Amino acid sequence: MELSWIWQAVLIFFVGTFILRIGGRKSISQMTISQTIVMIGLGSLLIQPVSGKGLLITFAVASLLTLFMIFTEYLSLKSDILETIFSGKAVMVIENGKPIIKNLKKIRLTIDKLETRLRQAGISSIEDVQYATIEVSGQLGYELKDNKKPVTREDFMLLMAELSQIKQSLGYTATPGQTSKNQSNNIFVEVDSHQFEGNNEP
Repeated sequence: MELSWIWQAVLIFFVGTFILRIGGRKSISQMTISQTIVMIGLGSLLIQPVSGKGLLITFAVASLLTLFMIFTEYLSLKSDILETIFSGKAVMVIENGKPIIKNLKKIRLTIDKLETRLRQAGISSIEDVQYATIEVSGQLGYELKDNKKPVTREDFMLLMAELSQIKQSLGYTATPGQTSKNQSNNIFVEVDSHQFEGNNEP
């Protein structure tokens, strides 16, 4: 049995990885029609040398390519250099509310496309962003400025604790019946009371 297909599979993997790395960091959903056509065409061209040699070799090549993928992912975990070669690193595109034009050019991303991704993330202005990166997967990672971040439950609880302390220092007390009114409006308390009454029936 001719074993040249093994070397062909090795070349397909490494040359294909290199070509696709040049193609840019975009997920399928972010590719334009022309980019999708080119990527599909590249995949077809790369596999042609072994595609006409029977099912057994085709399955063997597919298995070999999968093993190469797993092996390179394992190597990427062990070495930052190999991770950069095979996968790349996240690229900073916004810093302190300002786009980094040099990095945008490096990954061939226009301001309009960056703004599109920000809008899809629910961000209305670049100036609201402290940091933003384009990840290896092509996804947008970002951190909003402190004054633009939504209030978390922890922030809310701290605020309520401070308000409670202010009320105590001012001698403020809740009006009579306020607590019982809030409890009577609670639909979960109502369900619980009905179950308690049902359990007490003879």
